[in-house]
Amino acid sequence: MAGYMVYWPQDRWDEIKKAGDTGPIKVVYGSIHARMPTIASIKVGDVVFPVTQMNKRLYVLARLPVTHRERAFDYIMRELGTQHGALIPEGIALEQREDFIWTWDCRRFNCLEAVPEGIQVIPKSELVEKPHLEHQNPFNCCSQWAVWGEEGSSIEPRQLPDEILPELRFGYPKSKEKPLKFSPNGSVLSSSLTATRRMSEETLAVFEGLF
Repeated sequence: MAGYMVYWPQDRWDEIKKAGDTGPIKVVYGSIHARMPTIASIKVGDVVFPVTQMNKRLYVLARLPVTHRERAFDYIMRELGTQHGALIPEGIALEQREDFIWTWDCRRFNCLEAVPEGIQVIPKSELVEKPHLEHQNPFNCCSQWAVWGEEGSSIEPRQLPDEILPELRFGYPKSKEKPLKFSPNGSVLSSSLTATRRMSEETLAVFEGLF
């Protein structure tokens, strides 16, 4: 089992809080963009900890043991009912409300008959929004992967003590572990957070101790 830290920006946490979403956490997404970085390294059996930064302090928001890993598109279509900006897999096209069909490679067709043979078209009649929690909405476009499980914790801020932060280490293997980077005023630099980071065993134990 490996532990991973992923970053939820402050505005994302504000959306979750405003929606009254206290969990339990069900899913974590990764995209092809830096704002919601890739989670391709996370596997079934690992544990994911979303974190955020508020008032220059670092908070762990939730703990998610990963029991499933799949394309974000598959998870979102099944659990949320509509695409929500997930990457469309190769060989699939979506019929949009504007009466055109959009494919994974950004081709657009105005009618079903124009779609090349072999492409599966999901009709707009099947794209029906399902009830879901706010954190199940990807907070960035082009979601690629989803890791999820059914034993996630509640979603609430749990502060990591300031004195512990310099001791945290991330990376793999042990010879490549590195600490967080700090600004002159002692706060964690955003460059240390805006990536999916594997924890050392000792750091994982610190995070586990908050739950």
